[in-house]
Amino acid sequence: MSDEVAHHVFPADGRSLRRVCGMFVTGVTVISTGAGDEGDGTTVNSFTSVSLDPPLVLFCIHRESRLRGELTRSGRFAVNLLARRHEQLAQVFAGRQAPAAGRVFSGRSARGVPVLGESLAYMDCDIRAEYPGGDHMIVVGEVVQLGVHRRRQEPLTFFEGSFGRLEEELRAAYARWDG
Repeated sequence: MSDEVAHHVFPADGRSLRRVCGMFVTGVTVISTGAGDEGDGTTVNSFTSVSLDPPLVLFCIHRESRLRGELTRSGRFAVNLLARRHEQLAQVFAGRQAPAAGRVFSGRSARGVPVLGESLAYMDCDIRAEYPGGDHMIVVGEVVQLGVHRRRQEPLTFFEGSFGRLEEELRAAYARWDG
């Protein structure tokens, strides 16, 4: 019996990094922003909580994202946590064209940030800092309001480049890796 661990080694380039990071299961969010009747959003899976005191979260957004200018203008955003049944909504917001805000955002937070009323929950945040991160910006926000729309629904997940359910994804992964 060998002590050697079977593995594959890849160069640390963008394509390989994307492939390996894709093996990390993430939740899926839509980051929304806007003021007045205007609203826009983008699908993001690079979201995490940072601190409980003060309540901070962060997400990463491409420097060329269509949402960057509106985020800068408004200074605030909402993180909308998506349910499994929102796969199509996530795909719409992942596109280069913004969906018509009136047809997608069903409400606004108490501070006027557009939110997805069908989401599991949302966090209304003020932008506290932005840091360069290669071809992305790291946006840190302070949570000032929370809202829960739905409970006990399965979250939308992202794994190996696809939306889905964890059980389905693991079965497919085991078949691929285990033979």
